[in-house]
Amino acid sequence: MTSASNGKEQPNIRWAVIGTGTISRSVVPDLQSCVGADVVVVQSRDAEKAAAFAAEFDIPASTGEIEAVLADGSVDAVYVATPIATHFAIAKRTLLAGKHVLVEKPIAMNAGQVTELFELAATEGRFLMEAMWMKFNPAFTRLREEIAAGRIGEPRAVRAAFGMPMPKDGRSKWDPARSGGALLDQGIYPVTLAHAILGEPSSLSASGTLRPDGLDVDEHFTLEFAGGGRAYGAASMAEFVEPTASVSGTSGWMVLPPFFWATTSLEIHADTSERMLSAPERIVYAREGNGYVPMLRAVTQGILAGNMEHPVHPASDTIAVFRTLDEIRKQLGPAARARRRR
Repeated sequence: MTSASNGKEQPNIRWAVIGTGTISRSVVPDLQSCVGADVVVVQSRDAEKAAAFAAEFDIPASTGEIEAVLADGSVDAVYVATPIATHFAIAKRTLLAGKHVLVEKPIAMNAGQVTELFELAATEGRFLMEAMWMKFNPAFTRLREEIAAGRIGEPRAVRAAFGMPMPKDGRSKWDPARSGGALLDQGIYPVTLAHAILGEPSSLSASGTLRPDGLDVDEHFTLEFAGGGRAYGAASMAEFVEPTASVSGTSGWMVLPPFFWATTSLEIHADTSERMLSAPERIVYAREGNGYVPMLRAVTQGILAGNMEHPVHPASDTIAVFRTLDEIRKQLGPAARARRRR
């Protein structure tokens, strides 16, 4: 198949999918709906699961060997959706195999690993991005546009959280050998939101619950910014923390309803007292597929255009977010020990 770009016909991007878990089941049909994308093979450590997944989603080939995907010259790009702790190693191997790579968030475990991956992608001349679908969400895009237009004045505060009890069902979530804990899997959304609106913080304070095996169960944090702005965030695998977000400015505020990272609506409290307090403007967007289409379309178009990163979620933004995540994680240990002493 071919797709049109700048008036010219060119081959579609041929995608391989590594991992057949819950996320892949949502992402694959969205990727298949994107112009310019063909999903040609799926891989799982369990070959039978890979074959069943391929049959269910009408994917031409499947394999139980990741080496087969990396050696396949017909594969242009790879979507990595394996347990969090494996992202860095698989992304590195895939880049070295000459493939473009889209990695489920978090792209790696720390800022050092993230920097290494983007430096490798640049050396290899390949596209690399963390699959931060929130930043491509139409409601999130509109929020940033309204801020840029001055709708709520100067943004001064961001609040966001993602907490809910996670079942202890044997999956990777509660296994420190495979998981990134609450911070990397959930807290990454509030931190990314804060960075997108206010930039990189100049300082922060954080506290949370860290198990003896190193797995973080919950955390809350305050980010301080050079211009005087603040961001308040929280994440938890043990209890509910309202999964909404808001951005407040000098002349109004906006709210992203649950789940803020995937919402299809935006509330704007601005312009007049009535619209602020009792009748905010509510903008609703139709969801495309399972919500991943805007990101996957942008990534596919970016690869077709020959780009090595995407301006909506570039390397510099991703690395900066991980510097903040690293500092939050660093502060969790002493804070958790102090609470136990009390």
